[in-house]
Amino acid sequence: MAFDESYYQRFYYNRRTAVTSPRENAARAKLIAAGVNYLNLPVRRILDAGCGIGMLRAPLLKEFKNATYTGLEVSHYLCEKYGWLETGIQDFRSRAKFDLVVCYDVFQYLDERAARRGFQNLNKVCRGVLYFGVLTQEDWDQNCVQSQTDEKSILRPDAWYRRALNEAFQPLGLGLWVSRETPVSLWSLESA
Repeated sequence: MAFDESYYQRFYYNRRTAVTSPRENAARAKLIAAGVNYLNLPVRRILDAGCGIGMLRAPLLKEFKNATYTGLEVSHYLCEKYGWLETGIQDFRSRAKFDLVVCYDVFQYLDERAARRGFQNLNKVCRGVLYFGVLTQEDWDQNCVQSQTDEKSILRPDAWYRRALNEAFQPLGLGLWVSRETPVSLWSLESA
């Protein structure tokens, strides 16, 4: 998959064909912050695995003023342009743990082996909350605007992702997952 300038021109820079907007990402950051704040978890370190053009960086740092932000990206083009670490979550190595990990629209580009390594790494690096989103088969069939969605995605059923995430995380809902190692109690109806 070539994540080159033309890819980002089509899906991010061109307003007519963009898959998201700064306004949507500001709202997404507020949603993430609301979940994290509800759990009363401090956020000092943020990892954005697959950060793209960095649309969540400023809104997340606005919500978590004392946090540092690390962006991972496999696109050589974006790493040169924005200074992200050039790696994917499936290959990322870090001794550091992160309080908040964002992994949005990444796993639909990973084959099964890379996806399994990616889940293992999410478990290793996340000590708090994971915000996870991915295009599933159900989303492709029922929810997305296919003309504005990358047709090169690997589509898997949502149950496949839920099984993989449930090994190390408990669902909070709205894309938020809490590491099973995090000392929080969720009431049964608070979990998705």
